[in-house]
Amino acid sequence: MIVIIDYGMGNLGSVLKSFKKVHDNVIISSSKEEIERAEKLVLPGVGHFSSGMKRLKDLDLLDLLHERVICNRVPILGICLGMQLFSKFSYEGEVAGLGWLDAEVVRFNVEDKLRFKVPHMGWNSIKIEKENILLDGILQSELFYFVHTYHIKCFDKNDVLARTNYSYDFTSIIQKDNIHGTQFHPEKSHGKGLKIIKNFAQKI
Repeated sequence: MIVIIDYGMGNLGSVLKSFKKVHDNVIISSSKEEIERAEKLVLPGVGHFSSGMKRLKDLDLLDLLHERVICNRVPILGICLGMQLFSKFSYEGEVAGLGWLDAEVVRFNVEDKLRFKVPHMGWNSIKIEKENILLDGILQSELFYFVHTYHIKCFDKNDVLARTNYSYDFTSIIQKDNIHGTQFHPEKSHGKGLKIIKNFAQKI
């Protein structure tokens, strides 16, 4: 069973719809019991970092997620804000994250504000840094759909699967052991996004 974690942040319906195209047993839930039984987890998210952490705390999910992901090595996919929450700290709200990645979340700092609008919104390509099962069938420079004002900054380059350029290069896909994440929205990225979802659901 794959559980898409409902913590009140994000377009859960479209994520569920995409996952159901490639896997039979997918649910949306914030239930501790269902999260404990999950074989894989998905943490989507749109919105403010500090609000995301507060909602996970209010649902009393922080310790359980740590146990499942860090102790039990359950595969997890973070999408957009969901991936950012894996970091140690975010400047969006000046708060600590889940701490699973040696990383922080920073706001886009672009020099040419006429050419590079913030938030970064729309289709952009990825530059693959290394091979991974999550990227099976994905070619260099494939296009994916982004909507974000902040991005993750990894201090361990081994955690970076792909980068994207928007005024400068930033991390757009991460992987550390059983922890995976995309800054873009695979559920909004048509066939290539669905390929990433399928790889996570069926191969990891």
